[in-house]
Amino acid sequence: QVQLVESGGGLVQAGGSLRLSCAASGISVSSNVINWYRQAPGKQREWVAIINMNVGTNYADSVKGRFTISRDNAKNTVYLQMDSLQPEDTAVYYCNIYHFSVPFWGQGTQVTVSS
Repeated sequence: QVQLVESGGGLVQAGGSLRLSCAASGISVSSNVINWYRQAPGKQREWVAIINMNVGTNYADSVKGRFTISRDNAKNTVYLQMDSLQPEDTAVYYCNIYHFSVPFWGQGTQVTVSS
C-alpha cells in the first residue's frame, strides 16, 4: 500500500527557510517521479516542483531559484528546501506520486509565512 507522509511545515518570517519532507512507503522514490504541490486558501492546487528517476528537476517559475527538490534513496524520502520564503508561499504543501497511473497524495503540511 502506497503511503506518503509530509512533515516539516510551520510558521516562519518572510525571508526565512523551511525544509519539507515526504516519507514514502510501499513505493520507491528512486524509481518514480515525485511532485510537490501547494494549495493556498481559496485557490486551486498548484504544481511546485518535480524530481524524476534520473534526479532531473524542474520548478514552477514562482519558486525557481528559491526552492530545491531532492531525495534520499536510503530513507525513501523526498525533500523540498524552501529559502527566501514570502507570504505568498503560504499554503498547504503536498507530495504526489503516480503508481500504475493512480495518483497518491499525502495529508499535507501547512506552511505559513508572516510578513
